[in-house]
Amino acid sequence: MPKIKTNRVKYPEGWELIEPTLLEIEAKMREAEIDTHDGKRKCEALWPIFKLSHQRSRYVYDLCYRREEISKELYEFCLDQNHADRNLIAKWKKSGYERLCCLRCIQPRDHNYGTTCVCRVPKHLREEKVVECVHCGCQGCASGD
Repeated sequence: MPKIKTNRVKYPEGWELIEPTLLEIEAKMREAEIDTHDGKRKCEALWPIFKLSHQRSRYVYDLCYRREEISKELYEFCLDQNHADRNLIAKWKKSGYERLCCLRCIQPRDHNYGTTCVCRVPKHLREEKVVECVHCGCQGCASGD
C-alpha cells in the first residue's frame, strides 16, 4: 500500500519567536500586491514588493549572522520555505555587497552599457544627489555610503 503524503511541516525549535514578524511582513506583502497603482509608473508599482522582500530577507539574515539568535537549522528552514531570498543573502555575505538592495541592481544585462545600477554608485561620486533605482526604488545601496 502506498504511503499517504501529508502537507504537515515540522517547524524547528525557535520558529515561534520569528513567526509573528514573518507573518506581519507577509500580510504587508499581500496588501502591496493588491494595492492599486493608479498614477504610478509601471516600475513603481513593484517597488513596495521589492522593499518588503528585502526587509524579510534582511530580518532572517540579521537574526542568524548578526545577532545570532536563531539556529542554523531554523535559518535553513526559512530559506527552504522561501521566507528569505537565498541568493540575495549569499551576496550580502561577500564584501562590497553588504547593503545590496536587490539582485537586479548588479546584473549588467538589465542596464545600459553593461554596467550596474545607479544606486550602486557611492553618493560622493554621483552627479545627481537624489537618485532612485528604476528596478526597486532604492536610493543608494553602495557599501561605501
